Amino acid sequence: MSRPARGQELELSVDDLAFGGAGVARHESFVVFVPHTAPGDRVRVRVRKARRRFAEADVLEVLTPGPDRVEPPCPYVPECGGCRLQHVDDGAVLDAKTRQVAEHLRRIGGIESPPLLEADPAIEPTGYRNKMEYSAGVGETIALGLHAAGRWDRVVDIERCLIARPEIDAVRETVRRWADEAGVAGYDRRGLNRDAPEGQAGQPGVLRNVVVREGAATGELMVTVVTSGGVSDRLDDLADRLWATHRGMVGLRSAVTDGVAETTQGLPTELVRGRDWFRERVGDVTLHLSADAFFQTNTGMTPTLYRRAAEAAGLDGGQTLYDLYSGAGAIGVALAGRVGRVIAIELSPDAARDAEQNARRNGVENHLSICGDVGRALRQLRGQLPAPDAVIVDPPRAGLSGRAVRRILELAPPVVAYVSCQPATLAENAARFVAGGYTLEWVRPVDMFPQTPHIEAVARFTKGS
Repeated sequence: MSRPARGQELELSVDDLAFGGAGVARHESFVVFVPHTAPGDRVRVRVRKARRRFAEADVLEVLTPGPDRVEPPCPYVPECGGCRLQHVDDGAVLDAKTRQVAEHLRRIGGIESPPLLEADPAIEPTGYRNKMEYSAGVGETIALGLHAAGRWDRVVDIERCLIARPEIDAVRETVRRWADEAGVAGYDRRGLNRDAPEGQAGQPGVLRNVVVREGAATGELMVTVVTSGGVSDRLDDLADRLWATHRGMVGLRSAVTDGVAETTQGLPTELVRGRDWFRERVGDVTLHLSADAFFQTNTGMTPTLYRRAAEAAGLDGGQTLYDLYSGAGAIGVALAGRVGRVIAIELSPDAARDAEQNARRNGVENHLSICGDVGRALRQLRGQLPAPDAVIVDPPRAGLSGRAVRRILELAPPVVAYVSCQPATLAENAARFVAGGYTLEWVRPVDMFPQTPHIEAVARFTKGS
């Protein structure tokens, strides 16, 4: 097996898509990952990195397009890092994501024959995201869009993002016009701002991020601008513009940071106008969501996801259901009519409060919201709460902590329904559940993130006799 050298040019055939979206090719049996390629492509590439087990290469030319290659509808592909798979047929992408879930379960979870069910395809391949975090950068005018692929320091200025809901993108344009006219410079991540307008060169810039959330079923809009400070006297003007232009506006917030890291969470925040929550609706349930509360980014596919979670939990109307990592309570409140009781546990005080209030507003009386770390709370409250007949977990990308898995195993519920947004951590946790006496009965991928490499999946674990 001959390892290619950095800078070497090769002609390769792409066989598959890897987790993360890059094409998988081989040079004399040596694996080469090539972004922006499709299965079946014959390409000329230049090696960018050569590691011990694999190499990474950039496409120089598509010599022969594969049968799954399509013309990407977005003009910013492949420069923009927001979408990585617009150039591949939707069906081929979903097939690849399904194989990736199975491969993770085999390789990481040690499950030789993963019991995968047919994936649920996305209802809307574009225009589905109900939350966008835009980055601001520098240029002759302010750049407001998404980071360039593989670049932390450069922002691709866009006029339209095809995966964002249209009104969210329209809000971004309103903020852009305000920033340009109010002289609010975009943040320069390298600290040079060489391309800034006259009089702003050498300054770090002010506007860093714009976060827009929309209740897809209600039309309500919540906007947060993240700056390095110094714009408080101009935010009333921004509020005037937003309320005059977008009839769904319910809240504008201002967050300030002087840190190097790019983050929109956990920052000192002030409410500029309106309220700091918005409404969303899933089926018959109306949710009040705090500005920073977690909610699925694809509202249209959320009922499908919740239906699969209910199937995995095997709800029959009489069980005690534990809803762990409950966030604002969406799953538990939506499924409360199908169980005897819901006990929801969530670490974030704001989200736990949202869950309690969402249950009350929807007339759900069999719902108890508890604020606490899942791993600690399950031990502290053991004996004080009824034992679970079924558990639904919806953890973040990092998956369940070791302590959380141990606590669930100690409770020994007959069924665990696992909602996953990261196949690798699902596989890690699956190995621990199987070692703890559970059987993985099935896994069903749910495509909540079309045009991207991400995939949601719902798994059903049952306790052996």
